[in-house]
Amino acid sequence: MRQYHHIELSTRQIRTEELEGEAIVRAGRYLIAKTLTDAGLGDVDPLSGDNPLIFSAGPFAGTNFSNANRVSVGCKSPLTLGVKEANGGGTFAFAMGQLKIAGITLNGVADDWTIIHFGKEGLIEFHDATEFLGMGNFETAEKLHERFGKKVSLGLCGPVGEYQGLLSGIAFSDVDLRPSRLAARGGVGAVMGSKKVKAIVIDLDRMPPLHERKKVMGAVKQYRKMLDEEPAIQAFQQTGTAMVADYTNHVGGIPVRNFTAGQAVDTETGPFKLGGDFLREQNIARGGEQTHACMPGCIIQCSNVYADENGNEVVSPIEYETIGLLGTNCGLSDPDDLAKLNYEANDLGIDTIELGGTIGVLMDSGRGKFGDVEYMQSVLDDIRQGTEDGKLYAMGTARVGEALGVERVPVIKRQAISAYDPRVIEVTGLTMMMTAQGADHTAGNLPSYDSKDKTTEELVAVSLDMQAMCAAVDSLGLCVFGRSVTNEHVDFIVQAINDAHGVELPESFFVQLGKETLKLEDQFNRSAGFTDSDDELPEFFYKENLPPSDRAARFHTAEVNDAAAKWWS
Repeated sequence: MRQYHHIELSTRQIRTEELEGEAIVRAGRYLIAKTLTDAGLGDVDPLSGDNPLIFSAGPFAGTNFSNANRVSVGCKSPLTLGVKEANGGGTFAFAMGQLKIAGITLNGVADDWTIIHFGKEGLIEFHDATEFLGMGNFETAEKLHERFGKKVSLGLCGPVGEYQGLLSGIAFSDVDLRPSRLAARGGVGAVMGSKKVKAIVIDLDRMPPLHERKKVMGAVKQYRKMLDEEPAIQAFQQTGTAMVADYTNHVGGIPVRNFTAGQAVDTETGPFKLGGDFLREQNIARGGEQTHACMPGCIIQCSNVYADENGNEVVSPIEYETIGLLGTNCGLSDPDDLAKLNYEANDLGIDTIELGGTIGVLMDSGRGKFGDVEYMQSVLDDIRQGTEDGKLYAMGTARVGEALGVERVPVIKRQAISAYDPRVIEVTGLTMMMTAQGADHTAGNLPSYDSKDKTTEELVAVSLDMQAMCAAVDSLGLCVFGRSVTNEHVDFIVQAINDAHGVELPESFFVQLGKETLKLEDQFNRSAGFTDSDDELPEFFYKENLPPSDRAARFHTAEVNDAAAKWWS
């Protein structure tokens, strides 16, 4: 049995549903898409009280099932104006599960800035948040822990979310109490800010009851063993997500200077200092933590704690997407520069993908020079202070590009393209075109897939197969980085779910859940006014050949969607 809390913020009334069985299992991204679609919210103003903000935990939340404690946050996105599920690691879903909370929906708008505290024995309290307004996430977390203790997890609306900047995500506590794990994309922090909720505090307790506890604990051990034996997982443990930078730089698919090049460094002539291999060796030599779990029980441990030359912590974590967008895309080459900017972004609670895309466009417009760290810091200062320029920058890549009349704006559905140039990393590019989530690589990422001599129909099918799997994973609170095991052992995962919640779901449930989610998301976006034209890549990807591969984008919306229709049929 789990509880789902519906909170009306204006009156502080709480309606609680008791969930069991499959109702607990159908969580995360699926639940968000179904809730928004069934409620007919396609035309709602995303920053109004009519847009619900949903927090959903998966069926293993609160246990030590490895990489199974991610939290999904959903709403109509004020950035894309479509459906949005942004998920994050950390301890928030773990805490929800331990208090037997399946989900929380925030409705309406609070009269005054509020902190919501979920305690043991069903306690739900509201506290005044006035003293925290304008405060960065790290100071906010420190003061909240002074008040509520250290055995809690936090979900924070940063200062940019307070003024409804669309760069803003929602920051969650990591295992060391840093508020540095973000549900970053789509402006979900702006929605939290529009509701005047500064923080959600959830007590940690104990593992929730399970239908067949002994069997589930056996599955936890077996899953850990499967992960330990998988080479791809071992690579994540050693180098983290930064290892992807070495690959994308090598193949010429990493964004450089607002997507004008695909390779930051020719590694035959010099080291790639923003690559995973260089970062790993330097961080270890400095005494940094190279293998770090972002959520309880996870043995993939692909996070890190980056240290400066004196061995002092600068930021946790530095991850690939930050390297690609806030780093090479803005002309940076020194990881120390990137780390400091990454810390600032974490303190503000903003999406480093959207931030890097925005600054790249600003640099392309002539407002700053590529590689100018002082200029990048000035942009962050403006965003923090909420100056006139800062509030413009906080609206994100698409809106900044439009306001400044920039021709080269790398977005799809108004969301900045992730760190995979679609001219070279084609299947991921197709995913970013097709997904209702906007330009989001996590919807179905296949960066190393060889698309040579493959037809559009074949590549679209590969993308959609992966999109269905990723949608299922996002709906079950699982991390996509376990997919080399998860996707190959669907029968094992479904059986563990059955044992945990006393259901009898068939193996086919996994993929079917993903497909149902994709259909619901598409239905929502259609109701929000999206058309096929919203799926197209920006024109410059078709017109400009990318050095050093000299490749341009090949796929247009019409043929992609025709191929997708065949896959669905």
